[in-house]
Amino acid sequence: MVLVALVKEYVGKMLQDISGMKVLILDSQTVSIVSVAFTQSELLQKQVFLVEFVDSSLKESMSHMKAVYFLRPTPENIQYLRKQLVNPRFGDHHLFFSNILATSNLQTLAASDEHEIVQQVQEFYADFVSLDPYHFSLNWAPGHIYMLMDHPSYQHFCRRVVDGIAAVFLSLKRRPVIRYQRTSDIAKIIATEASKLMYDQERGLFDFRRSEISPLLLIIDRREDPVTPLLTQWTYQAMVHELIGIQDNKVDLKNIGNFAKDQQELVLSSEQDAFFKANMYENFGDLGMNIKQMVDDFQHVTKSNQNIQTIEDMARFVDSYPEYRKMQGNVSKHVTMVTEMSKLVDKRKLMLVSQTEQDLACNAGQATAFEAVTNLLNNEQISDMDCLRLTMLYALRYEKDSPVQVMQLVNKLASRSAKYKPGAGADKRTGDLYGNRDLLNIARNMARGLKGIENVYTQHQPLLAQTMESIIKGRLKDVDYPIVGNHFQQGRPQDVIIFIVGGTTYEEARAVALQNATNSGVRFILGGNTNCGFIVRMWRIGIEMILTLFDYNWRYFGSTDTNNPLKSTLLVH
Repeated sequence: MVLVALVKEYVGKMLQDISGMKVLILDSQTVSIVSVAFTQSELLQKQVFLVEFVDSSLKESMSHMKAVYFLRPTPENIQYLRKQLVNPRFGDHHLFFSNILATSNLQTLAASDEHEIVQQVQEFYADFVSLDPYHFSLNWAPGHIYMLMDHPSYQHFCRRVVDGIAAVFLSLKRRPVIRYQRTSDIAKIIATEASKLMYDQERGLFDFRRSEISPLLLIIDRREDPVTPLLTQWTYQAMVHELIGIQDNKVDLKNIGNFAKDQQELVLSSEQDAFFKANMYENFGDLGMNIKQMVDDFQHVTKSNQNIQTIEDMARFVDSYPEYRKMQGNVSKHVTMVTEMSKLVDKRKLMLVSQTEQDLACNAGQATAFEAVTNLLNNEQISDMDCLRLTMLYALRYEKDSPVQVMQLVNKLASRSAKYKPGAGADKRTGDLYGNRDLLNIARNMARGLKGIENVYTQHQPLLAQTMESIIKGRLKDVDYPIVGNHFQQGRPQDVIIFIVGGTTYEEARAVALQNATNSGVRFILGGNTNCGFIVRMWRIGIEMILTLFDYNWRYFGSTDTNNPLKSTLLVH
């Protein structure tokens, strides 16, 4: 069963056995978990007439409504809940938690239930946001924290990741063999803590007594492949996220232009939109043709609806009107999206930029690459963001071969970039990111070049594709990806969950979906603490943290003055 279906089943169980009018009470994270799985109309069908946050300051009594709480079992939520049980606003209270509830927290809630209004307390393990059937996120946006072991939130970050991974396996009713990337300290810490939870602390909870081969949990570091998040994307879902931004399968257009109210926030869900499901992995050119066909189909339906001459025609039109309105909304949504992306592609000269990016990621040739990047950095039509992206790609590829040229490119960015410090260079990686270390990878790249490239803008394949191929063929090296504890993989796993600490990309999610479609006998699920996108992440955390993707000996570049205006030059406002 895929992740979206699991979450829908959990939430459905919460609501279906509770009759009468209900209020659904969520926290800042479970609201995302529910919103990607259920539409408002689907919640209404289950008699949910009100949705509130657990930290709401509302005090109006509504004792005629039954309260259904779905919360993460955090100390903050337990305190909110305790206060609301002492002074209840609603009638019966039904408490559901998205992960393991500590016995001490259960005792706290029991002591607070003075009015005996709590009807049930259950754990429903949906502590992750199921973006797509084989792709989930924990919605922990500041992904750079995992690189800063002395950061005050580091331990909290690790705990949240372990909790999220545990919930995925509890929902799948499986206990995995755990492996991690050897060169990553954070991957080792998370793998060790996850193993401790599943095999020691909650051993009984994870003992499902199943005879199948254990699934594999592979924990890797975003720094293993820092290139993929830096590349301009040209497939529908990835492109929308990169250029505009997707949050919980919703696209916010309010800051893009003046749109009608019903077009300011659009839903892009493969579970709710058949056209999007069919085209989410299509490249931009094919997408344009498919949207044209959809518009033509809609115009044909519109003309047939205009030809109403009899009572039967009128009745047929009324019966089909809801479907007609849905089709109209769908056409408008996708035309709007593609139109706005086309404007951004033209404005930022992304076709020109992307060709150089792909050459940097896929083709050797340092002198040619340096000349191409230099020319783009000298082009005033290229945005600061894209100049930074190109410089980072060049530095990541040629950090060992041409440090002088890298310094020259960084000098050109001095008026735009504030600082950078070590983060994701060659010594942080395990795999053959550019396919130029291993003879097998070199041969594979040569063969690929001889066959030709279908699209110059989509030459790049994420390193994850090689990792999945290694797993399928049983070639994932123990020395590079050790197993935690005394557990062994007794044969090829049928289910593999790959968790990327630092965040996933939609290009990688596409690679997973396409791999699963080949029916290789291994089903992959991709997860991460967040969903990466270069421009979106720049907007969220600013230039200084994005620059930690570099791994150079220079500790800082530019002024260290906290009032230096260079610091805000590249932020997206």
